[in-house]
Amino acid sequence: MPELPPLPVQIDPLPYEARLDARPREQIDLVVIHCTELPDLAMARRYGEQVLYPASGTGNSGHYYIDRDGSVHQYVDALRIAHHTRGYNPRSIGIELVNTGRYPNWLAADHQAMDEPYTPAQIESLIALLQRLQADHPTLRYVAGHEDLDTTQVPASDDASRTVFRKRDPGPQFPWPRVLGATRLERFQP
Repeated sequence: MPELPPLPVQIDPLPYEARLDARPREQIDLVVIHCTELPDLAMARRYGEQVLYPASGTGNSGHYYIDRDGSVHQYVDALRIAHHTRGYNPRSIGIELVNTGRYPNWLAADHQAMDEPYTPAQIESLIALLQRLQADHPTLRYVAGHEDLDTTQVPASDDASRTVFRKRDPGPQFPWPRVLGATRLERFQP
């Protein structure tokens, strides 16, 4: 792989980062792409800081967040296991793209469209980050959307007789062909 241009990353660890389990670099073979389904990075940060697991004092968060302007923020070191995708956390790096998704009615049956496109700056930064992660983690082979890995359906919040997918991110606006074409990663199918 040719030398990569610098990728500015703002490192801003979550308060509980040191309490997340460490892992060896060679354990990482998967990147999971998410969207925050929140209006902005500040709200995503507040959600990430919430302690949801009292026994460990940790919460849910991706490793990296990419804002609409393309800025990249690291909240959890890649060599720590973040809580972002059920069943896949020990082997994966989570990348969150700031996007409203289905906010604020995530599970409402009549609010499942994910219409906000990702910005060109976000996709360029994502590709650069994926290329950098491939260089830093030689065992990294796969990429998946959160929706590929969590296909759980739940009763809709506005009509319990209907079901909706719990996770739909990164959703229909995500440019899979472009991202896969710019990296050596394979789309992971469970």
